Amino acid sequence: MARADRLARIDADRIGYETDYRAALIAALETTAKGRWGLFGHQGKKGETPAVLATIAALTELGETIDASRETLGLEPFALHAAFVAARGPVRSDAVGEPKQAQAWLARLARESTGDL
Repeated sequence: MARADRLARIDADRIGYETDYRAALIAALETTAKGRWGLFGHQGKKGETPAVLATIAALTELGETIDASRETLGLEPFALHAAFVAARGPVRSDAVGEPKQAQAWLARLARESTGDL
């Protein structure tokens, strides 16, 4: 019974962490969509302001916490964090800018939350 209770607690924490992650990511995406570059790292070190670095560090830490919880529960890694990490980094010169990329992410997250995939 103690193991089941512990796993239930871990799962409840995981759900809360995932909710917090999504909210933090949406807030960061909204800022980026308004024209503040750096979240996706398209400009390398040039776009790395202290605020952007703090946001990325917080998202990374929370994503790692979620993945650890998911591993304990035998679940797949947190797909939203994996997708965000994969989307970061330098891009070709003809790629869309970070604000447009953030808008696309916000639209996708809105569709996912309403079930309109």
